[in-house]
Order: sequence, then structure tokens, then C-alpha cells
Amino acid sequence: MARIRVLVVDDHRIFAESLAAALAAEQDVDVSAAGSGPAALRALERAAVEGRRYDVLLIDADLGAVAVEAARVPEQRRPPGRQGPGPDGGGVVDGISLVAGVRSGHPGVRTVVLAERDDPRRAAAALQAGAGGWVAKDCSLSRLLAVIRGVLRDETHLPPALLTGVLRELTAARKHRTESERLVESLTPREREVLRCMVAGLGRKAVAERLYLSPHTVRTHMQNVLGKLGVHSTLAAVALARRAGVGPVDLAGDVVERGGQLA
Repeated sequence: MARIRVLVVDDHRIFAESLAAALAAEQDVDVSAAGSGPAALRALERAAVEGRRYDVLLIDADLGAVAVEAARVPEQRRPPGRQGPGPDGGGVVDGISLVAGVRSGHPGVRTVVLAERDDPRRAAAALQAGAGGWVAKDCSLSRLLAVIRGVLRDETHLPPALLTGVLRELTAARKHRTESERLVESLTPREREVLRCMVAGLGRKAVAERLYLSPHTVRTHMQNVLGKLGVHSTLAAVALARRAGVGPVDLAGDVVERGGQLA
């Protein structure tokens, strides 16, 4: 009997441990739990180094929200069963970002998002990031197992009540992406390079040093980028760039290339 290796990623410790225990009772399921996005990514890397891998990650849609809340609450006031941003480090990684990271770094691993409430917009974002399913946290164990086995067959699973809303969101996202792509194509090669640096979070001085330009020249390029994209801030430019599929410049020295286009 083929074993299914599942990793539950949820910073609500009690829920994660309860779900892991329920799944572990299945004869063909091996299950572990991770309390944060960085911890999950480390578990995936360890498994790869050891010559094994996880098949499916079950990811909390609200992953990271608990850590942000805990950072604002004194230690003695934190509710039991919730972990703050403790020794696992690496910063807070939200659920949708983790789905995208798994898809990029571990394309053979399937992801399913577990949600406390139906949300067509976030469900659509999860599917765009690479998730194979969106499932209610209070669904039955048999339903969850059916989804796990389904995504391993490359099926996509959504609650029927969400289907219409998700399709509407995906259609709108595609329309916005097409318009964003048209605007990005209006940039010169140098302006696109500057935009990629902006997506990477580099400030004007860092962009100047990287591209061997004067800060004044970089300022001019940035103003041109904002003008051609029809936005008024760097944040808006970065959001539009991401909709167009533009990725950050590789800070190690190479530019990311996606889908045959410079990103």
C-alpha cells in the first residue's frame, strides 16, 4: 500500500495536533505538523535532503495571523494553544505565500488550503498560487481524505457554494493581468529592470548601486515607470507589476525569467 505523507501547517497548535492525530489513524497516511510557514519550508528541505518528500501540505488560510497577534500581546496574556513568533524564526509567512513558495521550490508537492470561512477572493488567490483545493476546517475527515487523494490525481477541489464566486474572481484577475501586461510592455528595457528592482524592495540608492547609475538617473527612471503605469506610488507600481507576472530582480545577480518573458 502506497503511503501518503502529509504535513499539517497551522499555528493553532491544538487544531494542528488534533487534525494530525485524526489523519494518523488512517492506514495509508503518515502525518507531521508544523507551526509556521518557515518551519514548513524547513521540513520540506530536510525531507528532500534525506531522499524522501511530503506529498500534500494542508495549509491554514489564516497562517501567520496568530503570530502577528501574539507579537502584540505580552507573553503572560497569550491564549493557550497558540504559538507566537518563537524560535522557528524566519519571519511570518502567510498561507497564500506559502502555497506559492511550495509550488516554486517543490513543484511535486500538492497543497490544500484549510479555511474557517468561505471567501471567493482568497480561494481564487490560493488557486492562482498553486493550491489544489480549498476546504472548510470543519469538514468531515472523510471529505478531507477525499480531497487529499483527489489533489494527488491532479484534481482541483472547491466547495460547490464557492465555485461561481471563484470563477468570477479568476476572470476578473485575468482581465486585470492582461491590462497590466500591456502597461508593462510600454516600458523600456532599462525601465523594466528598474521595476524589477522595485518589486524586490530596493530603494533608490540600492537600485543606483546595482545598475551602476546615479541616484538622479534612477529617480528619473522611477518617475517614468510610475507615469507609464499610470500609478502614483511605488507600492501601486509593485502591485501592478505582480499582476503582470513581473518578478523581483534576483539579488544574487540574475534576473528571474518566467514564461519566456523577462520578469
